[in-house]
Amino acid sequence: MSQFLNIFKGIKLSSPPIWFMRQAGRYLPEYLEVRKDCKGFLDLCYNPERAAEVTLQPLKRFPLDAAIVFSDILVIPHALGQNVSFEEGTGPKLTPISLHSFEENLTIKNFFKNAAPVYQTIRLTKSKLAPSKALIGFAGAPWTLALYMIEGEGSRDFAKAKRQAFENEKAFTSLLDHLSEVISFHLIEQVKAGVQAVQLFDTWAGLCPATHFEKWIILPTQKIVSNLIEAFPNLPFIGFPKGIGANLVEYVSQTKVSGLSLDIGTSLSWATKNLPFPLVLQGNLDPILLVAGGESLKKSILSIHEDMKGRSYIFNLGHGILPQTSPSHVEECIQIVKGLR
Repeated sequence: MSQFLNIFKGIKLSSPPIWFMRQAGRYLPEYLEVRKDCKGFLDLCYNPERAAEVTLQPLKRFPLDAAIVFSDILVIPHALGQNVSFEEGTGPKLTPISLHSFEENLTIKNFFKNAAPVYQTIRLTKSKLAPSKALIGFAGAPWTLALYMIEGEGSRDFAKAKRQAFENEKAFTSLLDHLSEVISFHLIEQVKAGVQAVQLFDTWAGLCPATHFEKWIILPTQKIVSNLIEAFPNLPFIGFPKGIGANLVEYVSQTKVSGLSLDIGTSLSWATKNLPFPLVLQGNLDPILLVAGGESLKKSILSIHEDMKGRSYIFNLGHGILPQTSPSHVEECIQIVKGLR
C-alpha cells in the first residue's frame, strides 16, 4: 500500500509522504525530449502512450510516493468544444465564451469521446506503476475554469471575466453549475480508470470576493465532492483553493474535503491550530526554494515538519515546480524529507 494512501487511513508514518505539483514537466530533460516530438502541448496531453511516459518519468528518477496524471485543467473546456491552444511563452489562449450561449456550444454530448485519451493514459500509467505508488487524478475547479473560459487567457486579475460574472450573475452561476457536473463526471471517469485520489485545483480562488465566496467557490466544490464521495466513499479528495487565507476554515467545514493543499501564504502554525482533525494537510514549500536549494531549502523543510507536528501531512509545494528548477535540488529535497522523523 502506498504511503500516500496510508496517510488518509490515519496510519502513522515515520516520515511524510511526498510528491510535487507539476512534478512531470519542463525541469526534466527527459520530458523535454518527449515534448519536442509533439506538435503542441494538448497533443501531448491527448497521446496516452507519451502522456503515461511523462507521468512516470519523475518516479523513475526520484523516490516519490505518488504520480499525478499528466494532463491540464483546460482539457475540460477543450473537450466540451471550446477552442483552446497553448502558445510557448505566453500560456493558454481560448476563444472567449458567451454567458448567454455557452449551454448550446459547450455540451457534454461529445465530452467523453474527446476526453477519452485522458482515461486511457490513466489505465496505461496504472498498469506500469508500482503498487507502492499512488496515482492521483485532478481537475480545475468551476470558478477557475470559468475565469479562463470567459477571459480567453491567463490574467493577473481576470477583470473582464469578473465584470461579466457580476453583470450576469444568474448566467454565471449556471455556468458554474454546468462545470460542476462535467468536472464530477471527469473525475469519476478518472477513478474508474485507476486513479486512487483526486485533487481539485482552484488556482484563482483568492480572486473571488467574500460577498460571493459561498455561491461561487463553496457550493460548486460541495457538489463535486458530494458526487465523488457518493460514487467512491473512501476516495481521498484534496482541495486546493489557492489564496483564500482564513476562508480555509469555511472551505473545509462546508466542502468536506479529506485533504487540503496549502499555498505559500498560509501560516502552517495557524493551519494546524485552526483546521479540524482528521483533515490531511499538504504543502507548502515555496517553489523558489526548490530552485535555490542548499541551506535555505533544508531549513524550510525542517520548519514545515516542525509546524506540522501532531498533524497528518503530505510534503509538497505551495504551487507547481518551476521550469528553472534543478533536478538535483528535487533529489536533495526528497532525501531530506525521507530522513525526517
